[in-house]
Amino acid sequence: MQLLTLDDFRIKASNFNITRAENLLRIICGAFMFPHAMSKFASFGVLSAGTIGFFGKAGFQPPELWVWLAFFTEAACGIALVLGLCTRYAALGAAGALAIAVYALHTVKGFGWLWNTGGYEYPIFWGLACVTVALWEFRRVYGPSAQR
Repeated sequence: MQLLTLDDFRIKASNFNITRAENLLRIICGAFMFPHAMSKFASFGVLSAGTIGFFGKAGFQPPELWVWLAFFTEAACGIALVLGLCTRYAALGAAGALAIAVYALHTVKGFGWLWNTGGYEYPIFWGLACVTVALWEFRRVYGPSAQR
């Protein structure tokens, strides 16, 4: 069993057939990572002081490094999911980034569920959606009907 193949790095037309639910969900999950990534900036290339402060309060030291790491992780996972590249790993990476966001929200604000009050309903929902994408892809690659 290979963990990665050249096929994982190929952009295929079939990845954009949005009549297939797994493609539609994968593309949506990827697209929703971009605003999450871009929210780290006050303007292009300038990190938001509020975001840096938030990361510091959550215990991520040095916070600037962690903000950049979060940005690159979220952007790379978003691009990979939209294009269908290394999908199962990109989806797990996105879910991991969202799980860390939930941890940070809980550490800084305490328990809060509703997204519109700064809770973690939104990142939990999208994290679970990304896990679903990863499971679909693992099943496609390694499941009983996979071509080996």
